[in-house]
Amino acid sequence: MATTNFKIRRGDNVVVTAGKDKGKTGKVLKVLPARERIVVEGVGLVKKHQKPAGEQPGQIVTREAAIHISNVALWNEAEGRRIKVAFSRDEDGKKIRVDRKSGARIDG
Repeated sequence: MATTNFKIRRGDNVVVTAGKDKGKTGKVLKVLPARERIVVEGVGLVKKHQKPAGEQPGQIVTREAAIHISNVALWNEAEGRRIKVAFSRDEDGKKIRVDRKSGARIDG
């Protein structure tokens, strides 16, 4: 499977558009391009049973599972809406992400 250049990157705020966590927002913690999945803070929580190891007792840990990248969209906190992304070039010729609706730059 070929990797692609996603419009969503680590650190972006996203909203879940499908699945059991639909409507939740969170920050992207990790992007897994080979599997076309992302890990979002507070979304897709699963329980993992850990065996005891050395001094650490056995326990049940809750953590975020990866969700498919097609089930999320970029989120604009200020305007409270989803963002559609376009790619453009700045004055230095560097590729940047911009909001299709307002034309505002998404990258810092």
